[in-house]
Amino acid sequence: MSIKRVAIVSPYALSVFGGVQEQVLAMSRVLSARDKEVLVVAPDADDEAVYDTPARVLRLGPRWSFPANGSKAPLTISPLASWRAKEAIEAFNPDVVHFHEPFAPLLGWSTLHAHRRAAVGTFHRSGQGPALRFTKPLLERLATRLDVAVSVSKAAARTIENACGLKSDVLFNGFEMERFVATPRLRSSETVLFFVGRLEQRKSVATVIEAAHHHNARSERPWLLVIAGDGPERARLQALAARSQRIVFIGTISDEEKRGWLRRASALIAPSTRGESFGLVLLEGMASETLVVASDIEGYREAGGQYATMFTPGNVSSLEGATIRALEGESEASIASARQHAERWSMTSLMDAYEERYEMARKLFQATK
Repeated sequence: MSIKRVAIVSPYALSVFGGVQEQVLAMSRVLSARDKEVLVVAPDADDEAVYDTPARVLRLGPRWSFPANGSKAPLTISPLASWRAKEAIEAFNPDVVHFHEPFAPLLGWSTLHAHRRAAVGTFHRSGQGPALRFTKPLLERLATRLDVAVSVSKAAARTIENACGLKSDVLFNGFEMERFVATPRLRSSETVLFFVGRLEQRKSVATVIEAAHHHNARSERPWLLVIAGDGPERARLQALAARSQRIVFIGTISDEEKRGWLRRASALIAPSTRGESFGLVLLEGMASETLVVASDIEGYREAGGQYATMFTPGNVSSLEGATIRALEGESEASIASARQHAERWSMTSLMDAYEERYEMARKLFQATK
């Protein structure tokens, strides 16, 4: 009997832009297109937005932001919300429950601990921290409730194995290739560099700003740097950029707006210095037929391959030089090769692999009951 109903649990609020949230919504779309009934459960009961998915979206509990891996995680720590999530999932009666970041508090914990349905967990986080070190006994108990564990990268797999001894399959973050060429490609003679992400220290947006300042001060073809996103570094970054009218902050944008900017940009800049488990945004740039310039960190190397132009993390001159090389070396052949590379991580292929693991999880779960 094939899988008919899937519950997907996101510990992070959909109302805050993030890679995990994007994966949850994309998976729900693909599963729905395959005639699966899908329930998405996430925090933030105050969120009334309508999301681009046919799945039913249930939002529970108040949303708080907590420091996590150099970022801010939009979680709920409400035990009542966790209990209500368990009751809603039980009523939905899924064949499998797919937990993203299953150890992130608190929404999915009641459901996972009860373990009344086959459970698949996907781990996204890369990098150790006190939250993992000090909660090891709890994580070890929760790990026993997962029938199948998956990590989005080798780095994420090492992180969770070091944290609690849990071994996981390594798949990848997937994305819907066709959505990134649905928007018209609107290029002009102006060179537009584009950054999208949370404005926090580990993203190293200051490096891009300084590189743009340096380039524009001495070049006859200045860059326009467009920065999309928000976060604790925004005020400092705006002050750093204040002396230039060619650096523009556009704030938080929708997924549709992001795809539009990727089609308009000359190059996507991904300057993070750490904390990236997998460079999905690099693949989105390639799928959009846009050049990609990225810092040479572990979380970006696999996605970047030989198709992104890499630079030394946090190094202004290295970033500027990489951007110049990328722009000068652009050709139809290089763009086509990068897009073909990105196809390896299509959401269609990823969900084929997950459906196999859903079936595996159900068999393992039934064997223990």
